[in-house]
Amino acid sequence: MALATKTTLPFLLLLLLVISIFITPSNSATDSFVFGGCSQLKYTSGSPYESNVNSILTSLVNSAMFTSYNNFTMPGSTSQDTVYGLFQCRGDLNNGDCARCVAKAVSQLGTLCLDSTGGALQLEGCFVKYDNITFLGVEDKTVVVKKCGPLISSYSDALTRRDAVLGYLAASDGTYKPFRVGGSGDIQGVAQCVGDLSPSECQDCLSEATGRLKTECGAVKWGDMYLAKCYARYSEGGDHSHGEKVGGAVENTWLVA
Repeated sequence: MALATKTTLPFLLLLLLVISIFITPSNSATDSFVFGGCSQLKYTSGSPYESNVNSILTSLVNSAMFTSYNNFTMPGSTSQDTVYGLFQCRGDLNNGDCARCVAKAVSQLGTLCLDSTGGALQLEGCFVKYDNITFLGVEDKTVVVKKCGPLISSYSDALTRRDAVLGYLAASDGTYKPFRVGGSGDIQGVAQCVGDLSPSECQDCLSEATGRLKTECGAVKWGDMYLAKCYARYSEGGDHSHGEKVGGAVENTWLVA
């Protein structure tokens, strides 16, 4: 397995620095760490694989200045040296905030998953992943992070509104909606699936996430359910402190905020 020449990594770091200078800073909550995971396998420093990793991460950062989702494949001389990668920003971010978030995620991923053949990082505003095993277009409903807040105080009314919000996020009207926002009173919700899923896979993943959020968190003020390819979240009155956390994915080491 491979890494780049000595100049590749410093160039990537320089690129991230330049982007951070010219992009207007976003809300700090956009850059907040949600979870990260790294492959247990390591590549050799100076190998072709390292060069491909650096190339694909650079491509993700560059592309994020113009679009909210993209994926890339960097072919290698062997299948093991081929690297797949993608990024996705939250559907309500502008290009500047998206690019800044992806640059921050790539920078953190380089530290968190140093020399790892694969890694994934979710910030509040964006998601970045790379690996030498193809995951593009593959539906994955593995639970990565589950966080459940305190119980709802006024049980019946708030619970009814919570169920209405989750029902809206899970509903399908026949159109492709990878990013969804809904609210009822002081309860707000958001859901999103990764852009490499088909419309039917996206709908299936979001239905799974909202269903798990409702059954596994119960009647709580807020809850987050992150699956490997989608997530659903809701909160009452903006209260979103940390709660129960669950890591997933046997082949990765998952860290949660």
